[in-house]
Amino acid sequence: MELSTGIRILLVEDANAMRKMEIKTLGSLDFKNVVEADNGKSAIKVLEKEDNVELIISDWNMPEMDGFDLLRYVRSNDKTKNVPFLMATGRGEKKEVEKALEAGVSAFISKPFNQAELLEKIKEAFGIKPAEEAKPVSYESRITASGKVKLKAIHIQITDHLTLGVLKGLIKNNEISPKHFELETECLPSWNAVAKALENKSADAAFILAPLAMDLFNYGVPLKLILFAHKNGSICVKNKTGNEEEGLDFYRDKAFYIPHTMSIHNMLGHAFFHNLGLKPGVTGQKDVDVKFEVVAPIKMGEFMAGNPEASGFLVAEPLGTKAIASGSAELQFLSSELWENHPCCVLAVQEEFVENYPDAVQEFVKYLVQAGKVIDEKPNFAAEIAVEFLDPKKELGLKVPILKNVLTEPKGIKTNNLYPVKGDLDFIQHYMHDKMGIGSIIDLDKFVDMKFADAICGEKEKAQAKSKISEKDLAEKVKRIMDRSKQESTSLEAKTLLNMEGKYLRFGLGKERYGIDILKIIEIIKMVPITRVPNTENFIKGVVNLRGMIVPVIDLRLKIGLEEQPYDSRTRIVVAEDVIDGAKIRLGLIVDYVDVVADIKVDDIESAPSLGQNKDADYIMAVVKVGDSIYCLLNLPMIMTPPHKAKKVE
Repeated sequence: MELSTGIRILLVEDANAMRKMEIKTLGSLDFKNVVEADNGKSAIKVLEKEDNVELIISDWNMPEMDGFDLLRYVRSNDKTKNVPFLMATGRGEKKEVEKALEAGVSAFISKPFNQAELLEKIKEAFGIKPAEEAKPVSYESRITASGKVKLKAIHIQITDHLTLGVLKGLIKNNEISPKHFELETECLPSWNAVAKALENKSADAAFILAPLAMDLFNYGVPLKLILFAHKNGSICVKNKTGNEEEGLDFYRDKAFYIPHTMSIHNMLGHAFFHNLGLKPGVTGQKDVDVKFEVVAPIKMGEFMAGNPEASGFLVAEPLGTKAIASGSAELQFLSSELWENHPCCVLAVQEEFVENYPDAVQEFVKYLVQAGKVIDEKPNFAAEIAVEFLDPKKELGLKVPILKNVLTEPKGIKTNNLYPVKGDLDFIQHYMHDKMGIGSIIDLDKFVDMKFADAICGEKEKAQAKSKISEKDLAEKVKRIMDRSKQESTSLEAKTLLNMEGKYLRFGLGKERYGIDILKIIEIIKMVPITRVPNTENFIKGVVNLRGMIVPVIDLRLKIGLEEQPYDSRTRIVVAEDVIDGAKIRLGLIVDYVDVVADIKVDDIESAPSLGQNKDADYIMAVVKVGDSIYCLLNLPMIMTPPHKAKKVE
């Protein structure tokens, strides 16, 4: 059966930003015949009015009428009872899947999901089976010619999984030579993909969220928790754009992003807001003050930037620090400030693999513990590995300084003690089950296999692995976070400089020198005739024809408040491009002369000084120290935005 991309789709989603993203994803799959509804009642009106809806994609948690009640309506109505229904929701627990299946859902997909996962589930809703299902690993044919067993470990793009990357790097550099296994790793796009690989046994081991691993185990996936992947390592940031509220009102009645329902981030976020006196939850729950939405980790910064309806997010690093460095977010707290030495991701291994290849598992654990200590002792080396390991497709734009900052943050991620603590896992599952109504209570003695960690970790490590946590501790920590003074967090504010390291075009305006990120420079040309544009401000000199493209030109001297100066043989037009409000803007900047391309390190950069109410100071992003002199890095987006009338580049 072939699936037509022209089918009429009813998309039901209350969150506007999420709905736009899903429409964009559908459009990228050539599904463009989409009608929208923001809750179940609105969807019913559409279904009553239209006869040609061929697929319903609905969120679960919505106001007025949720997706589950909509599903029951659809299945009980003669007109719609046979319409394929795909539940696309942040409710990622296995029990929710079973509930939806019993009610007649055609397919179920947990947020966050990507393009390929959505297409697969749309096909499933129509009864179209995948061309190739991932097949379970054959344990009989795993031994290589060298006599070692192949061990496939999967992960996603977060620092929490860096011990695996460092181990891979140490093996590649011949610093470690495993006797019992050959390591294969794969970076997957989402937690859905990780969970699916464990369920269908197409991977032997996974670095996975502890609550998600416990939920899979509860529903019959034969896993063993062997080791913690790290401790600490997550961050809560506030949206720096578009929200003028203060105090609790900053978060009240706004969205807050988490990476998965079954995550420590959901639990810590709940504890934070609950102890502030707010009621966190999902849309549709009674009296919810802060609406938790599940968003793919790598999309959180993009979703939040410029969206006043999003208050912030809580996620594994380096994604929070990257958002701070880009200027779109500011720090609220590091996860260790709420629960010191908390677990988050764990190493889960297929039970069959553990039983068949205990020597390989033991050696794998040994070298992961060693890799964790290397991260602690050699953060520069680990940061360099992390850029490639965590961002193989260059989707995140990670830089070594950002990773180094994350790995050396005193209250940040810890990998020097990976010994698993059942008490910590028990606190997590009881808090989520008893306080949040999420998940189930499992027998941790059956889920956690301690023998491998016991054989590697010494008594001192075992004793130090235990963390102190109680609901009273959480309440006290939240108060401490909110009372923290600006002076106490100045070292954390330095994160804003991390994204500025790189190469800059240095140029002069009179005796002063300035810099612009070289990646934003299209080309540099000598002065050419400029066509004047009437009724424009004095710094707008007109437009030039650059090989068929009309480019606005401004005099940078006048723009930043310097005196006008005659142009001479050294004068240049620097053609720059940046993304402003989602659109590419190209603009010519007239400068006195071009100097050099300078390679700037983060240690040479300082925040721009406060200059009172001087608006021109907004044009300065930071200052660079070179010996006894300094020069300014210009805030290109600020220069290129109003009041100029630059042409949008499609």
